[in-house]
Amino acid sequence: MAATSVFMATPVARLTTQHLRKNINFSVVRCMSQDQQSSTDYSKTPAAPTPPPKKVSTKFSDVLAFSGPAPERINGRLAMIGFVSAMAVELSSGQDVFAQISHGGVPAFVATSLVLSLGSLVPLFKGVRAESKSSGLMTSDAELWNGRAAMLGLVALAFTEYVTGSALI
Repeated sequence: MAATSVFMATPVARLTTQHLRKNINFSVVRCMSQDQQSSTDYSKTPAAPTPPPKKVSTKFSDVLAFSGPAPERINGRLAMIGFVSAMAVELSSGQDVFAQISHGGVPAFVATSLVLSLGSLVPLFKGVRAESKSSGLMTSDAELWNGRAAMLGLVALAFTEYVTGSALI
């Protein structure tokens, strides 16, 4: 048996307040429950269909727009690779960031930038977004925050080494 609720609004006589001098209508809402045989089984009714996912633009100008999905993600990925590489070379050889760049680091940087940029752009041009593939601990938001931290870390490393005039480690 299923119970249904019945709501009834009952008007009440006009009341006049002394200090406001306005007529106010009040109504009372009463709710009561009635037992009723259920002719329809609501557990078997289909759920409302979910709307189809929003189409994402694969136009070059939309993907690489300032607020588009590519610029911050690609720059963050490059900064993560650059920060780890700069620290690894500094630990192994003792060269600061500026010495690494001046001693042959530019071709390696350009090659890495091209490979990572193309690798990041191919899925975006196919309409696949990082948000749709992220779950668990390694989400697209975590990647963005790690990229932002790496960008700041790389700038802070270069600035610190410039001010001190020597390698950080």
